[in-house]
Amino acid sequence: MYRPNPLKQKLRAGKKALGCWMHLESPIAAEMLALIGFDFLVIDHEHGPGSIMDAIHTMQAMNGTDCVPLVRVPWNDTVYLKRILDAGAEAIMVPSVETAQEAEAVVRACRYPPIGVRGAAYPVVRASSYGLEGERYRDENGKEIFIICQVETVKAVENIDALLSVEGVDMWFIGPMDLSATVGKLGDFNNPEFQKLKRKAEEAIAASDKFLGGLPWDEDQADVMFARGYDLAIGASDVIILREGAREHLTKFRPK
Repeated sequence: MYRPNPLKQKLRAGKKALGCWMHLESPIAAEMLALIGFDFLVIDHEHGPGSIMDAIHTMQAMNGTDCVPLVRVPWNDTVYLKRILDAGAEAIMVPSVETAQEAEAVVRACRYPPIGVRGAAYPVVRASSYGLEGERYRDENGKEIFIICQVETVKAVENIDALLSVEGVDMWFIGPMDLSATVGKLGDFNNPEFQKLKRKAEEAIAASDKFLGGLPWDEDQADVMFARGYDLAIGASDVIILREGAREHLTKFRPK
């Protein structure tokens, strides 16, 4: 179960990564999407309905593929990060990180002492193959965990240089919905102030040694983002695939 991280390896090789949101957290849907070939699936515990046990079942459904389980945690919470990492998350995403101190706290939560504060249960947890690879997991101390922090506020963009200086964060991911909300224009991605902030964050991250991730929206789809310098995009959602596919089918075939 414990393995070199395929997502980390792919990005370090200079390749792009495309993933899908798992808002429904269905193991059957996760199994199908992983087999189809997405690079990673985002198990969303910020806005999704699932529990840590649901996440485990979803991750188990992805076993046997190179698709990486990435869990977006509800908040920058050391306890939640510890629990979801013990459960076997190979990548984590933390919402609304605004300061270097907050980013450093994320990294510390993902590392065992003396370099971090993560509580240690590697002899028994799922992440270490229930202790079968416990010593290896301990000694590598988070090396294979892919850490993503989200840029979602005006404050975060203002602090972007300090954020990018934090060692241990692999990727900074721009969240357009909440970033637009912080300028008082929720969902208005054509707003000039939002566009200025987004460009500033994109340019700073792309020029750094960190990976750049984001969410396609409207005309700014994954292929356009990749051409502009993004390394990773989450261009689909289980909810949207189901909703739009069902609506299209109903519209096309419902008897008039």
